Amino acid sequence: MNDAFLDRVGLEGPSHGFPQGASHGELYGEESGPDLTALLKTIMGMVRRNIALIAAIVAATLVLGVIVTLLIAPRYSAGVRVLIEDQADQIIEGSELQKVTNVQDAERFLQTQLGIIQSRSLAESVVESGRLDRDPAFYEAMGTDMPTQEDVLKSGGTKKLDQLRKESAIDSLLGSLTVTLPPDSRIVSISVSSRSPGYSAKLAQLYGERYMERNLNQKYDSSSYARRFLADQLDEARAKVTQSERDLNQYASAAGLIRVTSQGQDGNQESVLSVTNNTLVQLNDAAAKATADRIAAQDRWLTLAKAAPLAIPEVNANPAVSTLLAEKAKVEADLAEERTRHLDDFTTVKSKQAEIAEYESRIGAISDSIKKSAYLEYKSSQEREKSFSGQVESLRGEALKEQDRGVQLAVLKRIADTNKTLYDTLLSRYNQLNATAGASSNNLTLVDGAEVPGKPYSPRLLVNIVASLVLGLVLAAGAVLLREIFDDAIRSPEDVERKLGMPLLGLIPLEKGGDVASHFDDRRSRVSEAYRSLVTNLRYSTATGLPEVLMVTSSRESEGKSTTARAVAHDIAVLGKRVLLVDADLRRPTLHNFMSDRKATGLTDVLTGEKTFDAALQPTEVASLSYMSALPAPPDPALILSGEGLPHFMEEARRKFDVVVIDSPPLLGLSDAALLANHADGVLFMVDASSFHRGAVKSALRRLALIKANMLGVVLNRFDPKVGGEDYNYYAASYYSYGEKD
Repeated sequence: MNDAFLDRVGLEGPSHGFPQGASHGELYGEESGPDLTALLKTIMGMVRRNIALIAAIVAATLVLGVIVTLLIAPRYSAGVRVLIEDQADQIIEGSELQKVTNVQDAERFLQTQLGIIQSRSLAESVVESGRLDRDPAFYEAMGTDMPTQEDVLKSGGTKKLDQLRKESAIDSLLGSLTVTLPPDSRIVSISVSSRSPGYSAKLAQLYGERYMERNLNQKYDSSSYARRFLADQLDEARAKVTQSERDLNQYASAAGLIRVTSQGQDGNQESVLSVTNNTLVQLNDAAAKATADRIAAQDRWLTLAKAAPLAIPEVNANPAVSTLLAEKAKVEADLAEERTRHLDDFTTVKSKQAEIAEYESRIGAISDSIKKSAYLEYKSSQEREKSFSGQVESLRGEALKEQDRGVQLAVLKRIADTNKTLYDTLLSRYNQLNATAGASSNNLTLVDGAEVPGKPYSPRLLVNIVASLVLGLVLAAGAVLLREIFDDAIRSPEDVERKLGMPLLGLIPLEKGGDVASHFDDRRSRVSEAYRSLVTNLRYSTATGLPEVLMVTSSRESEGKSTTARAVAHDIAVLGKRVLLVDADLRRPTLHNFMSDRKATGLTDVLTGEKTFDAALQPTEVASLSYMSALPAPPDPALILSGEGLPHFMEEARRKFDVVVIDSPPLLGLSDAALLANHADGVLFMVDASSFHRGAVKSALRRLALIKANMLGVVLNRFDPKVGGEDYNYYAASYYSYGEKD
C-alpha cells in the first residue's frame, strides 16, 4: 500500500492508482490510440479558456502592424530587364562566338552573370559614373546620412572623406539592389528601390547600362590580350615548322624512301612509296580470305560428317530425296495397313519392308554424295591457305626491314604536320582577331528600360495586416501552449489522475455564491447527491469496506475539508452506522459554530484529561451521529496531539463507534495533520478546483507518504463544468440532478 501511494505522489514513478499497465482510457472503456475528435475538443477547450488572451495578442499585433506600416517611409522600385545569351569567347577554335550547349555550363554561366551584377566592383562603377557619392539627393533617396568630416574623425582618420563617402554610397546601392532570374529564362531583372521614384528609375537604368558596358570592355580586353598572345606564339610556331620540314627531308633521302604527294579530300596528302609493302598487303589479304574459306569449309564438313541423312539441309532440299520420301511414306502407309490384316512373316508384309529399305538406301546414297562434296571442298581450301601463307612469310622479313626505316620517318612527319597545323590555326585566328578588333558583338540585350514608378511598392497595408494577423495567431498559440504547460489548474477528473497520480473518489460541483452547506437539507440537490456518491465510493475504497477512522485533510485552508467531513459523517450515519465526527483542528476550530454548540468543551479537554470521552460527546439531529468539537483552543496544539491522550482517544472511539470521521487541519506548515494521519485507517484528500496549486498539493502528499499514511483518494471540490471541457458539460445540465425539482 505504501509503495503504491509513493508511486501515486510521484516519488517512485507514476501508477495513477490504476492496475499496473492500465491507462485511464482502458479502465473507462475508451479506445486506445490517437482520437482526432478528442484532440479537437481539447484544442477547442484551450481556445475557449484563453479566448481573452488570444484576442488581446491578436489585437495588439494588428495594431502594432498598422502603426509600423504608417510609420514606414514609402519606397519606390524601378528596374530594367536584360537578356543574357549563353555565349563565351573561344580564342583558338572558331571565328565567332560559340554557344554553350551543355545545360550545366549554361546554368553556371548565368549564375556567374548574376554574381557580376551583384558584385561590389560593378556597384562602384555605377557610383563613379553617376557621381553618386557627391550627390546629397542620392543619400536622401537611400534614407542614409551623407558622411561628413565628423564621421572621418569617428573612424579614427584611417580613411579620407571621399573614400568614406564612396564606400557608403556603394553599401547603400547594394542594399537597395534586387536581382532576379526566373527559372528557365535568360532575362534577368535588375531593380533598385529608394524613397524617390525618379532616383529609382535613374539608378536602375544606370545599373543596366554599366553592366552592358562592362561586358563589352571585358570582351575588348580579352581580344587585345589574345592578339598579343597569338603574335608571340606565331613566331615560335614558324621556327618549329621550318626545322621539322628540314629534318624530314634529310632522313627520307638518307633512308632511300620516296615521299609521294597527292590531292585528297582535305588538301595535299603525303605518303611513302613502297612496292614491298603493297605486295605484302595484297598477299596478306588473299591469305586471310583463304583461311576464312578453309575455316568455313572445315566447319561445314565437320557438321555434315556426323549428321543423319535427313538432318542435312541440302539433303532435304534435294528434289530426288523429296520424291523418295513421298514414295516411302506411301509404302509405309501400305505396310501399316497390311500389318492390320497379316503377321510380319506374311509375303506382302515382307515385300513392303523391302521396298522401304530400298528407299532408305537411295536416300543414304544421295546424303553420302553431298558429304563427299563438302569434304573435297574442305581439302581444296586447305591447300590454297598453305600456298598463300608461304608467300606471305617470304615477304614478311623484307617488309619488316623497310618498316623499321619508316618508323622514324613517320615520327618526323607527325612532328612536321603538328607544327604546321598549329601554325595554320594560330595564323587564321590572329587574322580574324585583327579583322574584328574593336567591333565585338555583345551577348547582352536591354529588353526593357527603367520607368518611373507611379506608386510605392512598400509598405503594403493589406499584406502587413495579414502578416500581423498570422504573427498574432502564432504568438497567441505559443502563449496559450506555454500557459497550458505551466497551468496548475484542475479542470477535469483526468487532470487529478494525470497531475497528481491519485484516484478520484468524489466530485463536488461548484454552487453559486460558494454556499454548499445550504444544500444539505435538500436531499435531491446536486451537492447532496455528490456527497452520497462519495460515501458510496468510500465503501469500496478498502478491502473491509468503510475505514473505521477516516481523516479528511487538504494542503491549505478553506478547501472544503470541514464541510466534506460533516457531509460524509451525516451520510454514513444515515446508513445506520454509529458515526463520530471529530473536529481535530485545534488551531482554528469551526465545528461548534456549525452545530450551534455553546459548550466550551471538546477534544482538547479529552486529550488533556480534563473531561471524559462521554462528557465531551455531543448529539445531533441524526440519532446515530455524534460529534466532538475542538474546544477549548489550546496554546500548543502540536504538543497535545503528540501526547499519550490521542492514542487512548482513538482506541475508545474505535470501540464505541463504527466510523470515526476526523476533520484535521491543513498539512502545509503544520505537524498536526501528520500526527493524526498515523492513527487513521484512511486519508481523504481535498483539492479545491477553483484555486489549485500543484506544488502545494504535491508537497502535502509527499508528507503523507513519508509517514506511510493510507491515501484513499482525492475529492475535487468546487468543480466548474464550464472549464472542464465539452465532455463535462453534462455536469451543469443533469449530472447529480436527475429528478431534481425545478
